[in-house]
Amino acid sequence: MSGGKFIPFNPLDKRHLGESVGQAMLRQPVIPMADLTSFEGAGIYAIYYRGDFSAYEAIARINKDQGFIAPIYVGKAVPKGARKGGNLEATTGKVLFKRIMQHKGSIEEASNLDIADFHCRYLIVDDIWIPLGESLLIAKFDPLWNKLIDGFGNHDPGKWRHGGLRPRWDVLHPGRPWAEKCQPRDETAEQIIREARDYLRNNPPPDDLTMITT
Repeated sequence: MSGGKFIPFNPLDKRHLGESVGQAMLRQPVIPMADLTSFEGAGIYAIYYRGDFSAYEAIARINKDQGFIAPIYVGKAVPKGARKGGNLEATTGKVLFKRIMQHKGSIEEASNLDIADFHCRYLIVDDIWIPLGESLLIAKFDPLWNKLIDGFGNHDPGKWRHGGLRPRWDVLHPGRPWAEKCQPRDETAEQIIREARDYLRNNPPPDDLTMITT
């Protein structure tokens, strides 16, 4: 109801469609990232942390005590050409698996993270619904690596394109060789850790997966 008027439920409203995709993803099994095996398809995914890195204490505690319900990162993988309007009948290949494997590599290269502390769940989704599902999950969970500590999903910009600033993620988690070639930031790891703690204090991780429907 809005402004005293009842608004009929529309199952095709984009918010409801997004919630449907999000709910389906959150019903998928959680898999240790170190144990992920090859699969076909495109879709959305969430990454969960349960380690002892001090900045992420609030996230790790929830995921240890309540199960995997507070993602540190949410992302998507779309088929090649999807952004430009490619062939609707084209096969997706292993685009989602490869994207998660890229993240696995970033974590393994970081000097202060352990891949054993990371788990994920994913959902293979028809192409048209992928951006909608990802947007809904990010809006609902405010994942730290999406909202505050940028750069986790970045690729090597290439040999001649390292003039930009080093991503904040790499300041906090050094180790990716290409990021070391980027220009240093004024921010220190200690400053980013303080920001992360403040962020999680003001945006506490969820303690109930039913929040996806609210």
